[in-house]
Amino acid sequence: MIMPQSHTPRLKMNYITKRFGGVVALEDVSFETFSGQVHALCGENGAGKSTLMKILAGVITDYEGTIELNGQTSRFMATIDAETAGIRIIHQELNLVPDLSVAANIFLGEEITGRFGILNNQAMTQKAFEVLKRLGATIDPRDRVRDLRIGDQQMVEIAKAIAFHADIVIMDEPTSALSDAEVTRLFRVIDDLKAQNHSIIYISHKMNEVFRLADQVTVLRDGRLVTSVQKKEATPGKIVQWMVGRSLIAEKTRDRPQVDLDHVPVLEIQELKVPSASGSGRPSLSDISFKIQQGEILGVAGLLGAGRTELLETIFGARDKANWTGQIILNGQQVRFHQPVQAINSGVAMVTEDRKNLGVFTEMNVGENITITQLEKPPLSKAGIILHANESNAALNEIDKLRIKTNSRKSMILSLSGGNQQKAILGRSLLTSPKLLLLDEPTRGIDVGAKAEIHSLLRDLANQGLTVLFTSSELPELFTVSDRIIVMCEGRITDEMTRAEATEERIMAGATAFVDKGVLASYGLTRDCNHEQI
Repeated sequence: MIMPQSHTPRLKMNYITKRFGGVVALEDVSFETFSGQVHALCGENGAGKSTLMKILAGVITDYEGTIELNGQTSRFMATIDAETAGIRIIHQELNLVPDLSVAANIFLGEEITGRFGILNNQAMTQKAFEVLKRLGATIDPRDRVRDLRIGDQQMVEIAKAIAFHADIVIMDEPTSALSDAEVTRLFRVIDDLKAQNHSIIYISHKMNEVFRLADQVTVLRDGRLVTSVQKKEATPGKIVQWMVGRSLIAEKTRDRPQVDLDHVPVLEIQELKVPSASGSGRPSLSDISFKIQQGEILGVAGLLGAGRTELLETIFGARDKANWTGQIILNGQQVRFHQPVQAINSGVAMVTEDRKNLGVFTEMNVGENITITQLEKPPLSKAGIILHANESNAALNEIDKLRIKTNSRKSMILSLSGGNQQKAILGRSLLTSPKLLLLDEPTRGIDVGAKAEIHSLLRDLANQGLTVLFTSSELPELFTVSDRIIVMCEGRITDEMTRAEATEERIMAGATAFVDKGVLASYGLTRDCNHEQI
């Protein structure tokens, strides 16, 4: 591979095979990495990346094949065995205890104690502060994890992995919930770890990250090894083709029919103002006004904290306690939803950004996750009795339409990859036959193939008359999917443009309109720089 044969790999995984019932998740996959190397592991959701790394981290213990660390055969029967051997994993799905503090989560299982085994909270808080400072995160170690936004929770997950000596650090989509500034700081930490001779296994579908960080790239597809090459032997196009087994059509060239602006808007927002839940004095949303026509796709750009999620949740009735003012007009009628079920009954559906905590029902199977909001309505039920054949057909239809990779509709939702879980949530929303679809970061953590499928589906649905309002931190996605784009900064709309008028520079200028230049500089940002993520 990348190192001369005289160099011994730090890690070798030989002919790994893993089956879940009758489904082969991995088949004869071999993988190796060296000291001081960043090794990117790529593949679509369901390709086997996370399964392979869970075997290495001791999460999955029943498999075929062997693992060698520094030339010695090892087999981990629990995560503590892998951690003792110097292996740490940052999970894509956050693995935190919400009601514990940040410091307690970082040191969970390796608590610092004093005499008589009493927890030394002061020492753990101080060490947690030092680790978070290294990451450039301004998080109070004493705060409860439950009270942190998703991006900060992701930083805590990363802090857990680097707080202790680890020869091998596995990062599974670590930037999926991070802002551009946080991503920049994480990359600096990775460069530092590499310089100190640590090995980084970096799972990502974002080509800009792969080519910024990786020395070596390995691609899996359908549980099998496709190739492993040095970065200089690859291009983004080649890697995508290896991942999906086909060439993806350039989506930007696909135009859609012109939206009729003379009709009554499906959604009109007038001077919407939402007070801040934190009591900071600055409202979460201030004087928000815009319109969306039937069949239009409106993208919402902005930095984390700009108010994008608050906007969607207010429309959907998930923030009624905020005592907002202004008007929300749906199909010409003023509405105020006090709870999401009212929005659903009025033809509004929403896919949340927080898939793990607000999206999936973890104790239910795939089919149940798709049909749960429609069980009391025909044709899924009659006279209060669920018609199981109709429920099954409805779930299978969404599974087929969205190409959800699952062994059965009865498979547990958590057995699916993150991207396929997201598809199931999207299927649940579409099953309500909405007229207005709200999507908050709909492709976060989804691979390029699944992302292209969802983009195509959204365009098809819009062509059929569905109106879509979605947020995204990825500029290419905004350019690819949107008919128009509005930009938000600190709870206010700062710009509005058609897709043809949109540029990275213009969106970045609007997204930072009210942000102090000194603050931007401290994060390595400027208003006139190019960013794939905002």
